[in-house]
Amino acid sequence: MSVYVDVVLFLNFVFDFLILLTTSIVLRRKTKMFNLLLGAFIGSLSIIILFLNINSIQLFIIKVYLSILMNLFCFYYKDFKYTITNIGVFYVVSILLGGFLYLLNLEFSYKNSGLIFYYNGLSINVIFLFILSPIILYIYIRQAKIFQRKISNYYNVNLFLNDKKYSLTGYLDSGNCLVYEGRPVIFINCFSHLAGKKILVPYSSVGFSGFVCCVEAKIEIEKLGYYDVLLGISNNIKISGVDVLLNNKMEAK
Repeated sequence: MSVYVDVVLFLNFVFDFLILLTTSIVLRRKTKMFNLLLGAFIGSLSIIILFLNINSIQLFIIKVYLSILMNLFCFYYKDFKYTITNIGVFYVVSILLGGFLYLLNLEFSYKNSGLIFYYNGLSINVIFLFILSPIILYIYIRQAKIFQRKISNYYNVNLFLNDKKYSLTGYLDSGNCLVYEGRPVIFINCFSHLAGKKILVPYSSVGFSGFVCCVEAKIEIEKLGYYDVLLGISNNIKISGVDVLLNNKMEAK
């Protein structure tokens, strides 16, 4: 079997470049194109070590060392946490892309009879891989950004009500801007301890209007501080793991 080293180098270079570019976009690193190309070039040189007479442990150590060099040349060194984050995301993207391409190759190139797999003579076209890889990474970037936006709105919340403290999970809802008598209104999901003086707070939204029954409470929001609020019950909080729907007015404090 003939192995064209220049082709393998080029393939490694392209895939390393895509992985570094994805890492840069996900972490919002301000990286020059030259640094990305240089890092990809360093990564593509890893193919050379396959021709060296070394064992698998030595091969693994060299690959890890090269991956660290790639990240340092692309993103530089600012501090330990910064560098570890870069390397960690780099490996996550590498595993995602490599695992997906391996799965496709396995599906197209092998057939099975029960638990026995055998090669059927087919393989994925290289051009197909070039086309598919950016699509896979684009989907990953898009989903990662959506996840980052969602997770950034989650907060640990301490609710103080009737001389008791409740530790809850809150979500900062951009659509909840309801304020009554200078106090933001928040909503709790199916809470059975809502006791105290009831206050009817008028509200209106697209196609709906009415009153929500609230009580006075105090909350502590992680990184945002303490608030005097009006607390109402809602059975429509459908966000996974969320107990309290916070008010958008709390963000600016």
